[in-house]
Amino acid sequence: MTDTEATRPRGVFAAVLTPFTADLSPDLPVFLEHCRWLLDNGCDGLGILGTTSEANSLSVEERLTLIEAMGASDLPRERLIIGTGCCAIPDTVRLTRAALEIGAAGVLVLPPFFYKNMSDDGLFAAYAETIERTGDDRLRLYVYHIPAMTGLDMGLDLIGRMIAAYPETVVGLKNSSGDWDNIAAMIRAFPGFDVFAGTEQYLLPALRAGGAGCISATTNAFCREAAAVYADWRGAEAAALQQHLTALRLAVQAVPVIPALKQMTARATGRAGWLNIRPPLTRLGEEQTRALFASLDSLGYALPAAA
Repeated sequence: MTDTEATRPRGVFAAVLTPFTADLSPDLPVFLEHCRWLLDNGCDGLGILGTTSEANSLSVEERLTLIEAMGASDLPRERLIIGTGCCAIPDTVRLTRAALEIGAAGVLVLPPFFYKNMSDDGLFAAYAETIERTGDDRLRLYVYHIPAMTGLDMGLDLIGRMIAAYPETVVGLKNSSGDWDNIAAMIRAFPGFDVFAGTEQYLLPALRAGGAGCISATTNAFCREAAAVYADWRGAEAAALQQHLTALRLAVQAVPVIPALKQMTARATGRAGWLNIRPPLTRLGEEQTRALFASLDSLGYALPAAA
């Protein structure tokens, strides 16, 4: 392991929710408070402005405001991976530069996702253009592979080509394919490349295979349980801890995940504002909410006291 690899972030990351005010503006004080709570309750780092953050429902200016707020806060920059990928390369570059200016450990970059069935040449060119235009040796780029949302396959040939072209820059990937075989193949193919599972359902197998950890939406609620798996992944209790963690994840996954997490956080904090969500997403219905909490109750899960 090189010195650079040794200092890169690893472990349990929450894909952080974005709280909104009544007029659906990002609620900066509550956001920063939630980030601190996650770090205090088991998260090794935070994935900001990704899918769970509703980032693609935010304007570039709103995303910049959130990045600036993090930069002005006491959050540890070395524990932040910030989502900057947009359909338009200039927007991605602008956000990436802002993330670097506050000292973030890395940026998580979606491929330009509007056009489907793009060739590897086209996708490589989009990432290369982003890297070259950013023009900063501090850049550590994590590819965001989430084919169900982008409709794009970030295959092994493409990833290998990007690593070969930019070995000091393209350092990792969040694999939200939901396909363990695909996650495992990426870990095996690229030793020293930091593959994060996009769900804590695969935290233990990813660690055992040589992966970097997980960046997951449901870690907003299950940070302590995920941290227990990470802390003891070589131990005798690891399989049982992972089994419980997986059951919790699947309980939330049975309903729309982002509204579910906002419902859970509203209940844990007593703040109804957490229920605010940007259209086209909508709040959970009453039946969905009852089913969610009944499932969690059956698993013996008690919502932790949140910030």
